[in-house]
Amino acid sequence: MPEPLTRDRPAAPPETGDGRPPSTATGFAALDALPRTADGAQVWAALGRAGLITRAYRDGAIETGIDPGGLADLLTAVDARCSLAATLSVSVQLATALPVLATGRTPSARRALERALTGRATVALAATDVTAGTDLTALRTQVRIEDDALEVSGEKDWIANTTTAESFLVLARHRAGRHFTDFTWVLVPADAPGVTVRPADTALFADSGVGHVTFEGVRLDRDQVIGRVGFGLPLFARHIATERLAGAQWGVALCRRILADTHRRLSGRPHGTGTLWDLPAVRQRFAACLLRVRELHALVAEYAEPVAVHHDATAAATLKAAAGATVNHVLTECGQLWGAAGFTTGGIQEIRAQAALFGIGGGANEVVLGTLADAAESVLAGLTRPGTLP
Repeated sequence: MPEPLTRDRPAAPPETGDGRPPSTATGFAALDALPRTADGAQVWAALGRAGLITRAYRDGAIETGIDPGGLADLLTAVDARCSLAATLSVSVQLATALPVLATGRTPSARRALERALTGRATVALAATDVTAGTDLTALRTQVRIEDDALEVSGEKDWIANTTTAESFLVLARHRAGRHFTDFTWVLVPADAPGVTVRPADTALFADSGVGHVTFEGVRLDRDQVIGRVGFGLPLFARHIATERLAGAQWGVALCRRILADTHRRLSGRPHGTGTLWDLPAVRQRFAACLLRVRELHALVAEYAEPVAVHHDATAAATLKAAAGATVNHVLTECGQLWGAAGFTTGGIQEIRAQAALFGIGGGANEVVLGTLADAAESVLAGLTRPGTLP
């Protein structure tokens, strides 16, 4: 009987023509040296030491923007070998935290970016507020900007990389109100006086360093502002689109891996005079999963450039909504097909619970569907000629 899926023993990726797994054949051998229990910080360090982080960006330069192909390769390689939580840690930094940090032009911002790109430090994107959730215009974390100093106060919850971060990218309001110009990014060192970190109470995502962070009158130099004052939300909107692209790419990789493992199990599990794979009902359920993943794959192929180059919010929302629905469908079906073996420690049912993140993190399904509804007329207009972008 095939071994069950486990978080600590990621399923081996399929071999290439030369007998090596894809990530090794394409330059990701550094990941093979990691222990099976490597957390997000360890994975990030390995990628940085091997010079692999910059592969996610065009021409290897973060200022030129995300390279969709390079980002997909990185996420696929990490997903093939590491836990879902560790992959989350890497994904958030690649798609959102580092591109936001790269807008900083001060020496402190450049140092933080250089350390992150080389894997010597992790960066936590502290946007979600303890009082606001996905409604960022309601956040209460504040930054008081003086002539030569800043003071940050507030609290952020459920932030990936919190317990490992060398610095936090904090989205804070610099004045009262809900206007999009009322918010600014600030780079806060994790060891600054007034910063308190607490790990989140979750075994499912411990490997991502997820936690809560409190800022109590944290005093900083004025040059810790990232980007221009008042451009916090527009900057976030640009890069949350990329994070949603990354989530959809990762969703394809995860579903493909889970389906490949499930297919091997079904093909090797005796049933009657054949195997479980011989049962028509099983084959049909599996085929329905294949269809859903191919649909998501096609959407990623269609919208990767509009999101990466033009920061298309509607395309990004489409990818986010599709990824959440597809991952949930595939993991639910595969969980059923694995039967009792799926309940082993680190098995498919645990992965299924972790994968619920795809419908919540980076904007809940309801939020992104609202964005899609707002663009209903343009989306419908784009459907009049199949094969063209809406």
